[in-house]
Amino acid sequence: MRGIVLMTVTLLILSACGDELLIPKPPTYLRSELPPHNYIHYNSACGYHFDISKEYTVKDVTSQPGQTNFTCHKDIDLGVLNGTIHFSYIDMQEPLAKYVNFANDKVEEHKLKATAIKDSNIIRTDARVFGTIFELQGDVASPFQFYLTDSSTTFVSGVVYFNTRPNYDSLRPSLSYLKTDLIRMINTFEWK
Repeated sequence: MRGIVLMTVTLLILSACGDELLIPKPPTYLRSELPPHNYIHYNSACGYHFDISKEYTVKDVTSQPGQTNFTCHKDIDLGVLNGTIHFSYIDMQEPLAKYVNFANDKVEEHKLKATAIKDSNIIRTDARVFGTIFELQGDVASPFQFYLTDSSTTFVSGVVYFNTRPNYDSLRPSLSYLKTDLIRMINTFEWK
């Protein structure tokens, strides 16, 4: 009888100390509170204009630090997204293919880190705006790149950089937000 009681107590103790099923939890990221999309019209003295988010600030880029000379290259500060669009304007001196190939080569530099590269062609014949926007997925330094041209005299390109280590999963809400603004910018882009 004493053996049965001892065995019952032992079984009760063992069943009470049962292994807890541990389930690993995925890493979490801070939730981004992004403002609603509101746009203003940006009119450049360089021969183009487009709609831009009210949250962003267009800054002139100087050729040398400390200089105030005028240039058509711009940095678009992305405000709460903590990033920049490096926006370059070029009066074409070479054939168009040279500029397009250079832009494509810049996208190719990210191929090692990108898990996917999606491109969309821009063909707006009524406004003489042609180009491509590239969406680079994965832990890449530049998740969006684009170029626009009138196909004969001018070429602009844009490259997006965030001021943080690239982590596609944590940046995904910001990337989705920015993509909406980039599409608006490109669809309203016109030459003067």
